[in-house]
Amino acid sequence: MQWSLQVNETWLHRVNPSFKLIAIVLLFVAVLFIHNINVLVNMTLFMLLLYITSTGHSWKVKVVLLLPFTILFFSSAVTMILFGKGDTTWFQLGIVHISEESFYRGVHIGLRALVFAFLGLLFALTTKPVLLFYSLMQQWKLPPKYAYSFLASIRLLPIMVEEFFTLQKALKVRGIKQEKGMKAIIQKVTLYSIPLLSQSIRRAHRIAVAMEAKKFSQQKNRTYYYQVEYSKNDVIFTTVLLMVLLISFVSATFFPYFSITDVRY
Repeated sequence: MQWSLQVNETWLHRVNPSFKLIAIVLLFVAVLFIHNINVLVNMTLFMLLLYITSTGHSWKVKVVLLLPFTILFFSSAVTMILFGKGDTTWFQLGIVHISEESFYRGVHIGLRALVFAFLGLLFALTTKPVLLFYSLMQQWKLPPKYAYSFLASIRLLPIMVEEFFTLQKALKVRGIKQEKGMKAIIQKVTLYSIPLLSQSIRRAHRIAVAMEAKKFSQQKNRTYYYQVEYSKNDVIFTTVLLMVLLISFVSATFFPYFSITDVRY
């Protein structure tokens, strides 16, 4: 079973993975302290532009991945809008209370969720797990036993999915009737959980023995098949993020979309 996607490599793929991780985490934290809805609107637009132009995936993949986060935006925003508090009431019916303050706070929360989603997608779609852990070992001195353990666990996930479908086909060949509704869930837990769990335990044990045999537990200098280094793309990535922040704040100051500048008040 093939799980790989065709990707056109962009400059964002060539950014040092661990540096990219640190930069995105810092930006993630910075967004938590932005309470100006105009700034978040600008940041969302810039992140959407980066997502469209720099991930290297097809339009179909981009749209499919964007759908759940669009739903998250509306669900988180509507929840605050309909049931928030505020002094300037726009509409009220029973427990539903839409006010000017709740509207802006709801949109603010939704935009923040979108920015987080774009940051996560930018990192996930442009970073290979193998290169990430190699970078963490080489630049950030992560012990190899932890890095290779994570890599092995990530590799097990698609194998478990393949085993699930293989087991499903085997049960069909044996004439096991497929239930529907809640019975189907109970049937899958009963018939699938023990074989999958036992296979995972066996495979994890073999991996642990192999890693121990190759001295992954010893903290010594090791050679690496992949050499991950810093490059000019890291400077470009840093510049782009700083420009996004700068332009978002300047544009929100001189060309605001909304009169409110702080949704907390």
